[in-house]
Amino acid sequence: QVQLVESGGGLVQPGGSLRLSCAASGNIFSINAMGWYRQAPGKQRELVAVIISGGSTNYADSVKGRFSISRDNAKNTVFLQMNSLKPEDTAVYYCNVRGSVRPVGHPEAPFSSWGQGTQVTVSS
Repeated sequence: QVQLVESGGGLVQPGGSLRLSCAASGNIFSINAMGWYRQAPGKQRELVAVIISGGSTNYADSVKGRFSISRDNAKNTVFLQMNSLKPEDTAVYYCNVRGSVRPVGHPEAPFSSWGQGTQVTVSS
């Protein structure tokens, strides 16, 4: 079992900034990718940003140049720095971590875990 705990959401005015954090814990053997997704009311969940094990990153076109994803490998934590926020960034943000676990006495197995979601509201 891998648990994810998110923090950092809230209400911010247009043009403001927020920083989201997501910490993973459990019998983690390796992490292949850590990412952030968001889902606005009435819309499908969409990828915001992802960082893979080698450090490469990928962003949705709508957030390029405004959002930055990073990770702390020692703490199995991923961050999303969001600058120049717009009302259309309003959504519930979810982190996702993919990798493998190897509990004692068991073989290595893949996992994909989701955080509980954190609300980001951009409004004046």
